[in-house]
Amino acid sequence: MAYQILIVDDDEEFREELRDCLEGYAVIEAADGIQALAILKKPNAIDLVILDAVMPQIPGMEVLRQIKRIKPSMTTIVLTGQSNKDIAIDALKGRADDYIEKPVNAAKLLETIRSLLAGKAVQNFTYGHGIHAKIEQARQFVKRNFDKKVTLEDVAEQICLSPKYFSRIFKEISGQGFNEYRLSVKIAQACDLLKNSDYTVTEIASRLGYQNLESFIRMFEKIESVSPTQYRRKHQKKGLKKPAK
Repeated sequence: MAYQILIVDDDEEFREELRDCLEGYAVIEAADGIQALAILKKPNAIDLVILDAVMPQIPGMEVLRQIKRIKPSMTTIVLTGQSNKDIAIDALKGRADDYIEKPVNAAKLLETIRSLLAGKAVQNFTYGHGIHAKIEQARQFVKRNFDKKVTLEDVAEQICLSPKYFSRIFKEISGQGFNEYRLSVKIAQACDLLKNSDYTVTEIASRLGYQNLESFIRMFEKIESVSPTQYRRKHQKKGLKKPAK
């Protein structure tokens, strides 16, 4: 049985164009949020909703909120105006699975749909293509490179976002700024080494990429409220050896 997709958009011509792109899928149309919610409140086999962010009567983000209230697991793609990042952020905060800018690139839309529906079918917890997946990829990139000076620009390039947008969306989703997160990763690694190794504080600072010992100590004290030496005395297990490099 073909996957069912609900298109919610007030532009009839645009809905027709999307339907033509979605050959192989069972397509249902709604001209506004009221129609869409009425469809979703009834028994249905809809697998994915493509939702325009700007519509009459009920704003797209309110429709998204109600969709998630009706069925939290419903897969959703929000269509936004070109360069309208504020709406994109609102969509992601509303737990949309992804967003695509208008005018829609048919190939990108189909790729996104295939990815989301495949993940839904097999519960494939890979990075995927959504913005939350990109942020998780960014987090893992920072963790893997805790011993290097990773800049916001480095990570933004890695996940194919502009630095300015990445900075904004990272804070929106993570609840902390990129630099704050990056520092927390380094300090968490420092705490682990202080507890579970016999590296000196100087060696730990070096392993974390600090060129200046005083800078490392100052940042550690700011976050942990004690010096690295005091932290070690309180937490370290006895009889530890330096881990292999």
